[in-house]
Order: sequence, then C-alpha cells, then structure tokens
Amino acid sequence: MCATRALAWPCDQVDARIELVADVPADAASLDENLNRLARRFVGTLTQPRVLQLRRLIIANAEAFPELGTAWYTQGFERVLETLAATFARLSDQRLLRVDDPLPAAHHFAGLLLWIPVDKAMCTGSPEHTEADLGNWAAAGVRAFPAAYR
Repeated sequence: MCATRALAWPCDQVDARIELVADVPADAASLDENLNRLARRFVGTLTQPRVLQLRRLIIANAEAFPELGTAWYTQGFERVLETLAATFARLSDQRLLRVDDPLPAAHHFAGLLLWIPVDKAMCTGSPEHTEADLGNWAAAGVRAFPAAYR
C-alpha cells in the first residue's frame, strides 16, 4: 500500500513490475533471450510518459518533500531492485550468472537499461525515444551485463 495519494498510480503497478523481474526462467540456452525480454519490458515500463512525469516532479520537490521521494523510491523502485537481486542470486546459484553481490548487480542492470532514455527524458522534458530506441538500448544493456556477470 502506498503512503501517499500522489503515488497511487505507480504503486498500484509495483506488484506487476515485481512479477516481471522475478520471472526469468533458469535456462542456459535461452538466458540472453530471457534477459532481453525482461530488459525490454523493464525499460518500456519505466520510460512511460506518466512515470517520467512523476519522477521529474518528485526529483524537483525532493528537498521540500523528502518523505514523498523516499516513499516513491522505497515502495516502488527499491522493491523492484530487491526482487531483481533475488532473481540474479537464483540464476547465480544455478550457475547461469556469476553474482557475488546481487543488489549491486541489480543496480548495474537497471542502470545499463535506463541511463540513456531516462536521463534524456529528464533533461529534455519529454520522452523523445521510439520503440526501436528502447529496444536498442535494452539489447545493448543485455549485451553488456553478462560481460560482467557471466
């Protein structure tokens, strides 16, 4: 349950995001394909205009309303990262990835996927990316991630 009414929309969808990052089948033959599917859905969800607008609003008001930013982060993105970390730990236990510390690995994965489209949207005021752009950024992140964790 979300602490504030302003967070109701994204927090209502957090459980769906958590299921999304928890559902990476442990199959060595299709790990890259599964990570690509996860990455594409992940980046697509977190670059939706409404999510970017709320993120921008929360960042702009973080000093005046720190509890709002804290709630946004802990009830949403942090929960998704923790679940992604548990997923990477499971894949590491099954020797599909080599992850010594799953939480930083989850942060690295998210950063590889989100840095370009989210930073661009935050700086320009609007998401100027196409579906093809999102697919390319997701694929590039998935290519880089196993280089560090396989």
